[in-house]
Amino acid sequence: MNLDAKPDKTAYHHGNLIEALLEVAVSLIEEKGVEQLSVRELAKRANVSPGAPFRHFKNKTALLTAVAEQAMARLTIAIQNEIKNEGIEDPIETFHSLGRAYLNWALNNPTHFQIISSRNLIDFNSSKQLVEQNENIRIIMIRLINKAKEQGILNKKLDPNDLIFAARAFVYGVARMWVDRHFNEWNIKDDAQIAMQKALNLFISSIRN
Repeated sequence: MNLDAKPDKTAYHHGNLIEALLEVAVSLIEEKGVEQLSVRELAKRANVSPGAPFRHFKNKTALLTAVAEQAMARLTIAIQNEIKNEGIEDPIETFHSLGRAYLNWALNNPTHFQIISSRNLIDFNSSKQLVEQNENIRIIMIRLINKAKEQGILNKKLDPNDLIFAARAFVYGVARMWVDRHFNEWNIKDDAQIAMQKALNLFISSIRN
């Protein structure tokens, strides 16, 4: 007998309840804002008992951390898809692809982007997945920039460590401006994706020798 399910309501098989709860949580955040997210409302919307979510998430922070993990998993997949030909392409062009993957991920997952960006909402350091996958992305960036430096195609005036931080700050800032609806006040007329890519192209052109 499934104790989580209510009579005549949707019953969830073991293993997909977590995904269902995360999907409902994202919908509630988009509808009401993260401040109004209620675990009780989450259970009601997911058609499960009020205590069911707490079997998987001990509190709201744990729930939002799980949303952040989902966000990071999607970002990792986006990056993997963009840089699959890393060994063939020149490292700066692959670095460009990395930035493109990040911006497209933010465009396609704005709520996930907001949650994973807000360290006051999630417990980033408690999640092995978040820490490891974030570090993996940083390592890819380091490898690409070092390759570019070795090949002599990186702007010689740039310090690799400074560049990696600047690149991360750049794509985050562009995505943040879009999510926070700043584009109009900066007279951005292009479609968001086109505007983001133009900005990224300018950044990439500035780091090439």
